[in-house]
Amino acid sequence: METDSSLLSSELDQQRQDELYQQLLIKTMGKMPSDGNSSKFIRPHPGMCVKTFSLRDKQKVFVNICQSPEVPPPPELSHEKLVELLDSDDPTGYKVPMSLGEAHTEMDNSSNRCTVYDVVINGAFFQKCEKDALFQQFIMAVCLEGLENKYRLELSRDIKILKNRKFMGSLTEQNIRTKSKPVIQEIDSKDTQLQPSQAKTPQYCLLVEPPFGDPEYLVAEIQLPGVSSACSLVLDLGEDRLLLNARPSRFHLDIYFPFFVDQENSSAQYSTKTQVLTVTMPVMSS
Repeated sequence: METDSSLLSSELDQQRQDELYQQLLIKTMGKMPSDGNSSKFIRPHPGMCVKTFSLRDKQKVFVNICQSPEVPPPPELSHEKLVELLDSDDPTGYKVPMSLGEAHTEMDNSSNRCTVYDVVINGAFFQKCEKDALFQQFIMAVCLEGLENKYRLELSRDIKILKNRKFMGSLTEQNIRTKSKPVIQEIDSKDTQLQPSQAKTPQYCLLVEPPFGDPEYLVAEIQLPGVSSACSLVLDLGEDRLLLNARPSRFHLDIYFPFFVDQENSSAQYSTKTQVLTVTMPVMSS
């Protein structure tokens, strides 16, 4: 898979510097090849039901962790590697493909209304999590974090696995990706001098527009103090990942998104005045 190193075009001339923040600077953005029509509707199989609550309103929340062979499996991970991963500084480097369903209202055993989310993971990986307590704790944490990121929730980590039921309410069909997402590869040739270990991680924030309801855009605002020109930036954008390098080894950023984004219609702007790179990405509907 090839990446395009000419991702950010030259800056506008000095007379147009004040307009730079509003102008589109990316003429050719590095994009991962599309898989085409790589999704389908599936009905998830029961797995296990986790009970927790929302930290904001203290209301009960149930998470149906479901399984399906149609969901792509994550990369191979042994028990020993998982221990190393959890002990590392960046345990988020291991991505678990999953489908996060919309909230639906059900009735609990006390005939009270409760909120339920369905999360679907690969069936074989679910079986592995069932047999290993550490993997089970790991997948529950990943599912909760995924729901929090996608739906802007705050869920308690004081959880309980329901022993006598594998799901709460009913399981509905979900539209899932049937192929693994493309992976951003290393930049070679003239960009090999950009060593992440020699570069700093810039400050950044991810914003969702609109802030409430279904997300339409994901906006990344990245602070790059000392970067005087957009020509020194190399940006690669994947469906759920952003990779940025600033020559010469000044900054390196590699982050994952809580949503799939539309690479073809994404854009970027760099302001030499504020030294902030803004990447605007349409969110793909689930």
